This record gives sequence, structure tokens and C-alpha cells, in this order.
Amino acid sequence: MSVQTAPTRVELDPEVLALHRRMRRRQQLRRGFTYVLGVLIALWYLVPIYFIGSMAFTTPDYVRAYPKSVLPFIPFSLDTMGFFLRSEGIIPGVINSIVVAVFTLVLSTLIAAPAGYAVSRFLFPGRDFFRLAILAVRAFPVVILAVPLAVVFIAAGIFDTVYAVGLMHTALTLPTTVLVIGSVFASIPYELEEAAMVFGCTPFQAFRHVVLPLVLPGIAASAIFTFVMSWNEVFAASILTVQNRTLPAQVLFALSNSSEAYQFAGGFFMMVPALIFIFFIRRYLFNMWGQVTK
Repeated sequence: MSVQTAPTRVELDPEVLALHRRMRRRQQLRRGFTYVLGVLIALWYLVPIYFIGSMAFTTPDYVRAYPKSVLPFIPFSLDTMGFFLRSEGIIPGVINSIVVAVFTLVLSTLIAAPAGYAVSRFLFPGRDFFRLAILAVRAFPVVILAVPLAVVFIAAGIFDTVYAVGLMHTALTLPTTVLVIGSVFASIPYELEEAAMVFGCTPFQAFRHVVLPLVLPGIAASAIFTFVMSWNEVFAASILTVQNRTLPAQVLFALSNSSEAYQFAGGFFMMVPALIFIFFIRRYLFNMWGQVTK
């Protein structure tokens, strides 16, 4: 008959225990520092948004009052936003901004989709340099493009039109759009196209029936990103328009003579579309260089 003995407890060296405690304490400190840093960065962005939003939805008298309280103790009112929307040039500016942004979205996507597919699928000498060159275009100041294009548009007779601004915005957004759409195509394995061609599809049919349904959400996200960039652009729109201003150009034009209520409501009105759209496309921005999104 075998006799079972109770397991003996292994005594660890005190030095090993002290080392484990130091490592655990260091890990907790590192994690706590990361959380604190994340909270500070979030507050850096959220506090101004919170302040602008609270001032946009209160009375104009309270906007000018001092000292100010915080939500929910401020008087909620749509008077400030209504005052902004009734101001001269705001509604036409909103319409012009929508037309310009949609024009930029369509033209930029039509050009960037085949370019992004070529960059992600085909190997050719200097491909990486070509991608860096595309991105480097965004490093040029807007004034380098806006002023010469203003002279060209005047000679062509399309100065002070929404289409001129749309062409300018397309030139500004196209590099980023090409890289984002290229990263979406790169996240789709090429083996899917090869498998479709093995089963009898032509290359175009494989693209149409296999790749295109998978990349449509990414292309839509890139198009929304282009819309937001065009919606928020102000410098080129201010140079290329006099009568047919977009909303940011109109707000900038009236900024020096406007009240605080106008400024807060205008800032909030232009900020909301960007916040909403960036939330939906944020994961595609981290995938710009072709890394598969998990």
C-alpha cells in the first residue's frame, strides 16, 4: 500500500521575492504613467471641444457674461446657434461647402482608387520612393499651390467658383487619399484574386466580384476623410473666392467684426462633421502603409 505525502511548499529566496516585487511595482508605475498621460492628452483635446460646445448652446448674453459656470448649470438655449445660422452669408456658405466637398470627394476618389490599386498590387522600381513622393506633396504650404492656381483660374474664367475651389481641394487631398485607398487594397490578400482566376474569372471579374465588395467600406471611409478635409480647408478657399465663399472662408472673413456668440457657434458648427467622420475612419488611418487591420 502506497502512502501519499502532502506536497511540500517551495520556499523562494527572499532576494527573488524582492526582485519580483520591484518588477511588479515598476510595471504598475509604468501602467499608471501611461493612463495618466492618456487622460491628459484626452483632456487637452476634449476641454476646448466641451467649452466651445457649451458656449454654442446657450444664450448670447451668457456667452459674454463673466465668470462662467460649467454644464449642466449653464442656461441651455438655441439662440446662439440660431443667431449664427441667420447671419449674412452662412447658409450660402454651407451650401457652397457641401458642393465643394462632394465635388472633391468624387473627383479625388475616381483618381485615387486606380492609383491606390496600382501602388498596392504591382511591384515596380521606385515604388517606395513614389509613395513617399506622394506623401511629400502634403508637406508643401498651401500658398505654393493656391496663388499660382488663382492666376490660372482667372485666365481660365473659373475664378470665384465652387469648381475652382474643388479642383484646389482635390490637389490637396489626393496624396492622402491615394495612400489610404492603397492601404485598403493592400489589406486584401492577392491570393483571393488568384483563386477567382483559377476558377475561370478574368482579372477584371476577379476584381469586380471578389476585391471590390471587400474594399468598398475602406473606399467609403477614405471618401469621408476627403470630405472632412475639404470641409475644413480655409486658406485656399479664402484666396480663390470673393462672392461664392465656403463656410470656413465666410467665417474667417467675418471673424474680426463678429461677436463671441458668432465665433463659438461657428467653431462648433464646423467642428462637428469632422469629429463624427473621423470616428468612423480612424482605424484606416493606422493602416496607411498596408498593414492588415486586425
